[in-house]
Amino acid sequence: MKEQKNFFVAMSFLGLMFFTCGFALGINSLLVPVLKVSLSVSSMEAYMLIGATFLPFLIFGYPAGILISKIGYKRTMATAFGMFAVAFCVFVLSVDVKNFLLFLAASFFCGTANTFLQAAINPYVTILGPTESAAKRISITGMINKLAWPVSPLFISFFVGDAGHIGIEELQKPFLMIICIFVVLAVVALLSPLPEVKAAGEECEDDNEIDQEVSAYANSKHSIFQFPHLVLGAIAIFFYVGVETIVLGTLIDYAAELGLSHPEKYSWISPICISVGYIAGIILIPKFLSQTRALQIFSFIALLGTFLVVILPGVYSIYSIGIVALGCSLMWPAFWPLALMDLGKFTKKGSSLLTMGLIGGAVITVLFGLLKDVSDVRYAYGLCFICFGYILFYAFKGYKLR
Repeated sequence: MKEQKNFFVAMSFLGLMFFTCGFALGINSLLVPVLKVSLSVSSMEAYMLIGATFLPFLIFGYPAGILISKIGYKRTMATAFGMFAVAFCVFVLSVDVKNFLLFLAASFFCGTANTFLQAAINPYVTILGPTESAAKRISITGMINKLAWPVSPLFISFFVGDAGHIGIEELQKPFLMIICIFVVLAVVALLSPLPEVKAAGEECEDDNEIDQEVSAYANSKHSIFQFPHLVLGAIAIFFYVGVETIVLGTLIDYAAELGLSHPEKYSWISPICISVGYIAGIILIPKFLSQTRALQIFSFIALLGTFLVVILPGVYSIYSIGIVALGCSLMWPAFWPLALMDLGKFTKKGSSLLTMGLIGGAVITVLFGLLKDVSDVRYAYGLCFICFGYILFYAFKGYKLR
């Protein structure tokens, strides 16, 4: 009974932290159309804002793993919230001077905070319980994360009005409130009763037979790059995060281009559809559906959704993005346990490599913005075909390679 209570408490705190990640990233979906109007920047330049948020995953993914090894998961989480507070101070300064480069810097700092937080919470929730049910736990926290994406635009719109008519000077008050929230969260994380956890085989002296087996396999390696399923998993995350950022972060901009009133209201489409997929994962995995089979099925759903986005017109196209989002839902929960399996003492470094894969959120979204500038926006969404094609390969073949 005590173990169940501790597990519930840990999952509650992790849910709060996953919500924070989504809330912080969701602000970019509002800033893109606002900066396009207020600072007269192109679509590609505006999507560089999202790119700047994801660039730190490549730069600081490995250092984040080192920090976790030095001070533990919980203190790293608290440090990340402090970084978020600093990042939004830079956002406030950006609003004052109305400088696009400073907005990019603020997004970069926000992404740095997110890198350290993601590097801590994703492996933590993966190894908090049995490996075969990891996708279920990640589905729960992932649903919380995705539902937070539209909360930040709606939170800001509540104070300043219709997102389609917001000027950057109106963002200062909500940003100051967000700074206070992150300072409180840093204290909460530091005082939280989260225990330090270890992956199977992470300590060679474990008596458990499975742990000894994993340790022996991992100890035969000298580098994380000797685990093909891990490296291919990091590439899969690169493509996945890119397309997920597109389906979550472009809805307001797309609705504004279609001339739809109150475009921020369309930001709910992808989070709700992703949540439907997560709920299915919570119910079905692992009792009725393995996390591997879920990844395979939902990869096909994502490809179908992408096809519909490209061929359907106007408002039908924007709702088809929800099908793509549904396909994305059980990819993230499957990647982490499949890619981290059998890493033993390399688990923390492996999670750092997977975290670095989130750079796809920068590369793919900026490429999307470029395609959007030179062609119809619906064709820009066709970029997702390539990404989901590789994910389909990993779902059937890549994760097996040892």
